[in-house]
Amino acid sequence: MFGKSSLKPIDTLIIGHVTNDLQPDGSSKLGGTVSFSGLSSHMLGQKTAVLTSHAPDLDLSALKSLELVSLPSNRTTTFKNIPTEAGRLQFCYAQASLLTPEGLPDAWCRPNIVHFGPVANEIDPKFFSVFPDSLLCLTPQGFLRQFAEDGQVRFRDWPEKESCLPKTDAVVLSLEDLAGDEALIRDYVRLCELLVVTENKNGARVYWKQEMRRFPAPTRKLVEDTGAGDIFAACFFQRYSVTRNAWQAAQFAVELAANSVTRHYLDSIPTKEEIENARKAF
Repeated sequence: MFGKSSLKPIDTLIIGHVTNDLQPDGSSKLGGTVSFSGLSSHMLGQKTAVLTSHAPDLDLSALKSLELVSLPSNRTTTFKNIPTEAGRLQFCYAQASLLTPEGLPDAWCRPNIVHFGPVANEIDPKFFSVFPDSLLCLTPQGFLRQFAEDGQVRFRDWPEKESCLPKTDAVVLSLEDLAGDEALIRDYVRLCELLVVTENKNGARVYWKQEMRRFPAPTRKLVEDTGAGDIFAACFFQRYSVTRNAWQAAQFAVELAANSVTRHYLDSIPTKEEIENARKAF
């Protein structure tokens, strides 16, 4: 293991790969659910830790506010998104090491919130039985991906959903994650205690206690929406952990995720002022 870590008790643990996101101009940016959700959790006042894996040369200075442990890898998970008239093409050119419970520091075994944030099938399903005292949260987009020989990302249903989803307390995914398949959404509703389906600029729908409610997103000028779903998830999970009210948590998260699209990449993380205003409103 390598990385910055004081190995002190934490409030929130996020598990998944940091990513190297290739840009059209040939540059790259740090990404991944753990980056966007981790920094959002920190801004929400949580002592936040990340268990990840990446190559030693990856610049993680943007995550200096987080506790970080990385399992050794010669590669960093690397993505590239290519816009087309028919929609986005996504490619995964490299993957870091599988994340397993054996790499978990003892001090991080009892956080208030555990957020599984896979991007490339990198989380061992054994993790779902490791945290009996934590609020178990999941953004399963990385379990819903398979990779062609050329790296192109394609949809697949999650093979372990029947065993893993019932163990969760809250799940957030997008309509795009499930390829817009309403029958599949109904299947996930059956398996989840609490399911949130985000719908980009249309906000989110929440399935909880045998009821579904919709939460429209406030209108904002779109600059970039990369990471908005991860920001929504972090805000929803944290607020739900405090209120145990999914409706209030959704209102809070929709507001902050909408604000995030007015800024680029990691600059989209909620500000203290935005968080305070959302708390007062919801």
